[in-house]
Amino acid sequence: MHERTCGCPDETSAAASGDTSAATGRGAAAAAPGDTSAATGGGAAAAAPGGTAVTASPEGTAAAAAPRAHTGRSPRSRAWAELLRLPALFSVPGDALTGTAATGAPANSRTLLAIASSLCLYEAGMALNDWADRHIDAVERPHRPLPSGRIRPAAALTAAGALTGAGLALAARAGRPALAVAAPLAATVWAYDLGLKHTPAGPLAMGTARGLDLLLGAAATTGSTRPALPSAALLGTHTLAVTTVSRQEAQGGSPLPPLAALATTALLTRLVTRHSAGVTGGRRQGAGHGVTRGRRQGAGHGVTRGRRQGAGHGVTRGRRQATVHGPAGPRAIRHPAQDSGALLTTALGAAYAATTARPYFHATLNPSPPLTQRAVGSGIRATIPLQAALTARSRGTATALLIAALAPLGARFAKKVSVT
Repeated sequence: MHERTCGCPDETSAAASGDTSAATGRGAAAAAPGDTSAATGGGAAAAAPGGTAVTASPEGTAAAAAPRAHTGRSPRSRAWAELLRLPALFSVPGDALTGTAATGAPANSRTLLAIASSLCLYEAGMALNDWADRHIDAVERPHRPLPSGRIRPAAALTAAGALTGAGLALAARAGRPALAVAAPLAATVWAYDLGLKHTPAGPLAMGTARGLDLLLGAAATTGSTRPALPSAALLGTHTLAVTTVSRQEAQGGSPLPPLAALATTALLTRLVTRHSAGVTGGRRQGAGHGVTRGRRQGAGHGVTRGRRQGAGHGVTRGRRQATVHGPAGPRAIRHPAQDSGALLTTALGAAYAATTARPYFHATLNPSPPLTQRAVGSGIRATIPLQAALTARSRGTATALLIAALAPLGARFAKKVSVT
């Protein structure tokens, strides 16, 4: 469920404030409970020999990390915060909220259960990831909670199992449709951490997990996932692209993965902002058509009580609708609320593109470990504005703003506890 990376910007800022664990080893790649973590959590990329502040002596690294554990909290709670990568949780609620917005239904108590389920499954993947990688971390990142001895491997595995059970139980409380999505999500998380992350199928598993996490919100809220499938596909594609780049962040490599991720970002931005204009009150209008009371009218025509009016006119109950004529024919004028929703979608889409475009471009020109790591970190952070843009596209304006507000909060807490 999680693809770890190293040297991400969040780590750099953490290192600047004395967080040595953030400056060593691998960072978080793109996934979420379901990747859920591909977009923010751990996974199994090799640690970067050329990463920032990696020491040659395991003892030296552990010693440098030790004082940090006593600042502001108990050593044990600090160790669990590092194991579970708590700041990464800010990218999780947006999945369920985006899925709910795609259905056009308001959030309810079942939506909250879906969010809680996602959080549990996400954290299960974090704990399981470190348990599965404990032997690798003993060599590459000895300061991590398991190899340093601050948390026993059995405790981490037990936590992964308990959190998975809690996530499935919460999904069951939200209804059978939610459980039907949560079960394959949990299976994907365990399959990724225990083996798929080391195979070419790893990025696809990460993208699948993130998409399933979004569908969990839709299934819990309305019992149907079909309206949320397009949003799940877009978010999953973003996660797949970021995870693919993260697989070469340790040693650097080809410029093709960051170039492909840059092209993917441009395509996703285009798709999100282009389709936002076609959604009105939860219903998509066809090009050149006016929909009145759930019925699709013929192109350029309005059907009133079974009678077809003249071309270029839309009449509802004997009244003439305002139309705008253009090269593609007449189209209905949007209301101010629709315009504001489209503007918000465009702004959030631009924020998503701006977060990743420059780092991806630099990594394409020079696919060295530091620049590749920075590109992966940007891709992880871009998950939140993409979630917000998808939500705004579905006319969930208030929810989109709420999701967008999670980004600075996550960045703030990442300075205290590394997300990697």
